[in-house]
Amino acid sequence: MVGEVGTGKTLLCRKVLNALDEDCISAYIPNPYLSADGFRMAFARELGLELDTLKGSFDLLERINQRLVELVAEGKRVVLIVDEAQAMPEKTIEALRLLTNLETETTKLFQVVLFGQPELDELLGQSSLRQLLQRITFSYRLRHLDLEGTGQYLHHRLTLAGYNGVPLFEAQAVKKLWQASAGTPRLINILAHKALMVAYGKGDRRVSAAQVVTAVDDTEGVRLQNSTKPRLWLAGLAMLAVGLSAGLVLGGLL
Repeated sequence: MVGEVGTGKTLLCRKVLNALDEDCISAYIPNPYLSADGFRMAFARELGLELDTLKGSFDLLERINQRLVELVAEGKRVVLIVDEAQAMPEKTIEALRLLTNLETETTKLFQVVLFGQPELDELLGQSSLRQLLQRITFSYRLRHLDLEGTGQYLHHRLTLAGYNGVPLFEAQAVKKLWQASAGTPRLINILAHKALMVAYGKGDRRVSAAQVVTAVDDTEGVRLQNSTKPRLWLAGLAMLAVGLSAGLVLGGLL
């Protein structure tokens, strides 16, 4: 799975881990910026192997292969999940490809799921890695939210926080959030949180487009076209909001 920064790849990765059946053994590598041997050792540890008496790379591969065969014989399915896969050095990706060669006469010994930023596609597109690319059975690109999806996302997060009243964000406010965030969930969270604080500080029951603009102007790296307002008093307002009842709703957006 490929997606831009902030679109929820790591969240989906955790969802996959939690959704695996009891007969699945998961090997999760969250930081694959490792040498080839380091990657193999991380995989081995996730499989429960003790490596204190390891005698070299060949011994490591033999132990991994033996452990995988044992798990398959027990009726287990092994899934190797790699997050931030775009950070893998080329030699490490080649080591992963060689690991996928481990199989019996009738079945593969494990499956691989990669999560990464768009640079992963560029990496796998290199001629030297075409063998691994050809082994990818399914792929998916995680898209940014559209305007309708942004509104649904806000509603969902507020509902999870316990709010079930009238929409807190005016239609134009939702549109500004979508434009400023480009549909990136992480940025929607940040901007909506700040806009809620502005509305609370002014005693308003709903968030307006102008309050979203204030939130945008207070956030590094985020801009709306023709937005020139200076940063205001959000830092002080955040201190004021601590401990107040509005924090229940705000906390649900973080």
